[in-house]
Amino acid sequence: MSDEVEAAKKAAADYEASDKDGAGPPTVFDKILSGEWESKKVHDDDKCYAFRDVNPQAPVHVLVIPKKRDGLVKLSTAREDQSALLGHMLYVAGRIGKKECPKGFRIVINDGEQGSQAVYHLHIHVLGGRQMQWPPG
Repeated sequence: MSDEVEAAKKAAADYEASDKDGAGPPTVFDKILSGEWESKKVHDDDKCYAFRDVNPQAPVHVLVIPKKRDGLVKLSTAREDQSALLGHMLYVAGRIGKKECPKGFRIVINDGEQGSQAVYHLHIHVLGGRQMQWPPG
């Protein structure tokens, strides 16, 4: 089993074992947003924050996260009142991709254990800077 799959299985178990309010346990992204952990900022506004992934899977690998998690841990559990935030995050991801990867880029959102989600704080991956392959996984 790959490290990615192991991390996703552990994250899913931790999420399921949390206090069941849907928010999940604190994440590495909470530490980044609080300033406890450093990050390489790419974008920052009142709704979302984007930074370079510490374990890049492509020459360009940026993560876009909501500043207020508010239970937004997986795309599949997003509420209707979060749709504007989700649209904004996707717009920001597209602007980053266009700027940093003029020949094209890929947007990825992992969801749940079998989607290999390793951090239960919704995040959008912007990947590029090389030819992407299909199928992705």
